[in-house]
Order: sequence, then C-alpha cells, then structure tokens
Amino acid sequence: MSEKEDKLRGGRAVEGRVVSSKNDQMRVVVVEQRLAHALYGRSINRKAKFVAHDELNKSNAGDLVRIRECRPMSRTKRWRVIEIIEKAPSD
Repeated sequence: MSEKEDKLRGGRAVEGRVVSSKNDQMRVVVVEQRLAHALYGRSINRKAKFVAHDELNKSNAGDLVRIRECRPMSRTKRWRVIEIIEKAPSD
C-alpha cells in the first residue's frame, strides 16, 4: 500500500515516540496524553503503548512518529507507522 493511500484511509491517528525497534518491521510507540483530572482539575500524564507495523524499518528508538489504526496484523499489532515526524539525534 502506498503512503498516499494510507493517509487517505480512515482510522484514528496519533503521534508518539518509538521506544523499541528491536524486532523486524515492529515498533513499540508510547503516546503521552496530558489531561485535567475530572474532579480536582490537576493535570495528569497518561501513557499508552501501541505496537505498530513499520514496513520499511525506517524508524528507530527515540523517533517521533505518526501512527494510524489498521486491520489486525498479528495478536498485538493493530497500528501502522505513517510517517516519521522527527528523527532522534544519532550518537
């Protein structure tokens, strides 16, 4: 599937940091969300981990990526890496 077709397809899209890129075509992405507590109003940080499919193995740990929901590809993979927004500085 081309990138153009993937961007036009439906599904929720979120941005997050790649925390693991050890497996082939598989990335673990952490999405951080900051929201206000319902009763007290204090800001809370929420994190969610998603396993995403990276067809060309372009992203590495530390990269900021955009992922989109897709059909189930395995037991845990339900997301696909659409684009790399920011590359992590390489040492």
